[in-house]
Amino acid sequence: MEATFEKGCRFRDLHESGCFVMPNAWDAGSARLLEQAGFAAIGTTSAGFSWSAGLKDGAASRDAVLKNAAAIAEATSLPVSADLLNGFGSSPETVAETIFLAGELGLSGGSIEDTTGDPARPLFELALSVERIEAAVEAARKLPQSFVLCARADGLFAGLKDFDDIIVRLQAYEKAGADLLYAPALMTLEQAKAVLDNVDKPINVLCGIGNEVSFTEMRDVGVRRISLGSTLYRAAMAAMRSAANEVRDEGTFAELAGGLLSGELNALMREK
Repeated sequence: MEATFEKGCRFRDLHESGCFVMPNAWDAGSARLLEQAGFAAIGTTSAGFSWSAGLKDGAASRDAVLKNAAAIAEATSLPVSADLLNGFGSSPETVAETIFLAGELGLSGGSIEDTTGDPARPLFELALSVERIEAAVEAARKLPQSFVLCARADGLFAGLKDFDDIIVRLQAYEKAGADLLYAPALMTLEQAKAVLDNVDKPINVLCGIGNEVSFTEMRDVGVRRISLGSTLYRAAMAAMRSAANEVRDEGTFAELAGGLLSGELNALMREK
């Protein structure tokens, strides 16, 4: 518990000033590599984990997602924040239970989306969304370690175009007590500035999705945290497919020669 408590304190401190990149791991091995690369904290990627298990994004169960997040947290000395999707249920009680379970497993933070999973009604109504974040905050505050609760307004990610609604929701989630605010699919620096102009809590921005903005630019406008979502997993799969296509189509193996050496990977991993 001492290690969990210390990780929670470090993670909260990271959100107090400056800007940091939080890359997203899909398993314990990728987390070990990211720690060795020198990052200060790691997020999980629910999409990357689901795809690695041969499942569609969002198809993994709560138990499976939490088990994977716990394995990542155990594999690294870094604080880990879990992608907890929409909390695995519509009710505030279910969301609270998900947060508490994540904290009990040693996580230092977690995010809750306002998406329903229903294409005909992609977002929860605002009043219920606020109740869900309030319940998540209350559960986080009951944990023995510091737990950074990230509230997501996913309208843009869900394909909706109402940026004003994003602002309204983030303001409501801030008032509900969220520690960090996150609107995936902010595609311009101006959008990030608009969010920052309308909230007081720190914000997370997802990068690597075609929004060609640098770390320095994001830091200089006041963004506190940058995450990468499933982008590292997708980059790894792109490299794998390219190498496999070369073997299949050309009968040559040049791209395979660019892989990490077995000794390099072994050096990153634990004995057991």
